[in-house]
Amino acid sequence: MTFLNPAILIGLAAATIPVIIHLLNLRKLKKIEFSTLIFLKELQKNKIRRVKLKQWLLLALRVLIILLIVTAFARPTLEGVSIGGTTSAAKTTALLILDDSFSMSVVDQNGSYINQAKQIIKELLTNLEEGDEAGLILVSGDIEGEVAVTTNINSVAEKLKNINVSDASGTINSALIKASNLILESKNFNKEIYLLSDFQKDRIAIEQNLTNLSQALNERVKLYSFDFSGKEVYNIGISKLKVITKIFEINKPISFEVTVTNYSDQTVNNLVVSLIVGGKRSAQKSINLTSNKAKIVQLEGTANKNGFVDVTVEIEDDEVSVDNKRFSSIFIPEKISVILLYDKFNDIRFVKLALQSAADNGNLELDEKPLSKISTIKLNNYDAVIIIGSKVIDRSGDLRRLLTDGGGVIIFPSSEPDLVGFRGILNSLKLPQAKELIYYSEQVNKTVDFEKIDYDHPLLQNIFRDEQKKEIESPIIQNYYKISPMGKGRSIISLLDGSSFLSEYNFGRGKIFVFNVPPVLEWSDFPIKSIFAPLIYKSVVYLSAKDRNNSEYIAGEPLNINISRRTLPIIKVIRPDRSEDLINLNGNDSDFLNFSKTYLSGNYKIYSGVDLLETISVNTEQLESNVNYILDDEFEDYLKEINFKGAHIKITKGEDPVTLILQARFGSELWRYFLFAAFLLALIEMTIARSAKKELVDVKE
Repeated sequence: MTFLNPAILIGLAAATIPVIIHLLNLRKLKKIEFSTLIFLKELQKNKIRRVKLKQWLLLALRVLIILLIVTAFARPTLEGVSIGGTTSAAKTTALLILDDSFSMSVVDQNGSYINQAKQIIKELLTNLEEGDEAGLILVSGDIEGEVAVTTNINSVAEKLKNINVSDASGTINSALIKASNLILESKNFNKEIYLLSDFQKDRIAIEQNLTNLSQALNERVKLYSFDFSGKEVYNIGISKLKVITKIFEINKPISFEVTVTNYSDQTVNNLVVSLIVGGKRSAQKSINLTSNKAKIVQLEGTANKNGFVDVTVEIEDDEVSVDNKRFSSIFIPEKISVILLYDKFNDIRFVKLALQSAADNGNLELDEKPLSKISTIKLNNYDAVIIIGSKVIDRSGDLRRLLTDGGGVIIFPSSEPDLVGFRGILNSLKLPQAKELIYYSEQVNKTVDFEKIDYDHPLLQNIFRDEQKKEIESPIIQNYYKISPMGKGRSIISLLDGSSFLSEYNFGRGKIFVFNVPPVLEWSDFPIKSIFAPLIYKSVVYLSAKDRNNSEYIAGEPLNINISRRTLPIIKVIRPDRSEDLINLNGNDSDFLNFSKTYLSGNYKIYSGVDLLETISVNTEQLESNVNYILDDEFEDYLKEINFKGAHIKITKGEDPVTLILQARFGSELWRYFLFAAFLLALIEMTIARSAKKELVDVKE
């Protein structure tokens, strides 16, 4: 037996009142016997015994009446027992956890899993009574589709109509944590959680997120689980799309690496993988794929326009179609914006000449400023920064922000020998230090040549007329700084003494090139070698082509958007389904914007006015594609790990959920019986009290 209103039980103390009154009435009076009444003494003894017996009986009845009335108000209830006319009126809080992840799109003989789950939820809602509460939680985490705990059951039913499978994935554990927080706040006696899912093996929980939920999910909580799995699912998915090419130019080949995974137990033959670049189909390839295996496919396409170019890879439809596409993008600047920063104006002459042709053609915009003026320059307005100098940079923080946001920097030392100053520039960007300065006078006839050249680096690809005969003539180098990447970077060209002539380093999303000689003839004849001009231009193009592989998000993750180049206080986000969000930035001076409505996979376009600031790719979670399901005991093991203290009731296919839930719910309240018993005892007490009073009068007379 359980009491729905246990606080009332404190009223049981009132049962002591009749006892106290009875004891107070037992005061003994002084006895004076008259000789004329002695003969009546024996006659009254029997009557007095009956009166005392009735008084004790009345005391017991009065105490019992109080106990029954107080207990009735405490609402005693029998669990799991249904007695006609005594159904519990205890209020219920029902939290409905619906797995809306895309694996629930599987269709069996009863329809799609998601529609079956929605139908069951609809039935559950119709069986809630006035005053009960309900809330809807989605496993995908899409808060726009969720409903906070409310007594307006119809609002939950209306919201349910518009819910479809989401491209986002989530874990049951995360949904249960949310449910536990809500159920802990509930004041209702019945606390119920309904979990409707296909129970994928990889989507129950992330181990590091497991927590002790025993305080919220205690003995009063009932968890009902509905498992819709059971069918052997045929699913092939694209689990990865990687852009291999690092330098993008119009109508030049762009290579992609696609990973296709067979998540089913069936072998697939002649599966067509298609590459779409800029909305046009660029390549196709047919593959065979054995069960539960992955294959990497190489595809090549071309882009025929500047700016952000959408890339999509797709395969034919199967039973889970959401993961049959994967998205990326490339960026081909319409005009590369470059700034030359220098210590000595004459040092930029050859670099400027190398870039002048592209500038004249309108492909490149070139500015030049003294390095000392860096604090007055907004570096984020440029795609690449070329520094030719050895003076310490006062505003190196701006340079680091440029790199973090994906910009590129090329560093040459100044023609003025300055080991300390050059070390300062490298140190400000946390690069390996120049060990020493090798500087010979004109009278000393010593030089050093190239030793190793990394022809596989993107910088040196598509730069030779004959790709089979790659060769770079070494310049004559008299003076140079000895620099070694020391495992922090990649040496593209190294010298005979093991130091690096040209090395590359990653910084945030950006890249840095470091040359160990200035582009002047006093140090080497590098500026007049045939490789100089194409190497400088390709370096600028390479650094301005941001790596789109690093701007991929998983559906459901918030986007961290760089809006430093905005021109208006309003940002427009266009989702893959063409819906729009306008975000007012008034009062927000940050260069980054957090956007959380990412429950569709595809490319998100970020605009400031008519200017496209960024394209961000959002893809599906490949763990959701894995159609392996847990066993019953595995879910029980998970419940033990979170220290679930309540009752878990598994409702299998074919069972009537409403009947099972009503049987498990607190069924029969007994307060009516207790009040009836109290009323009956009150009638008996009144009858006995009248009889006892009459006999007491007779005895006194």
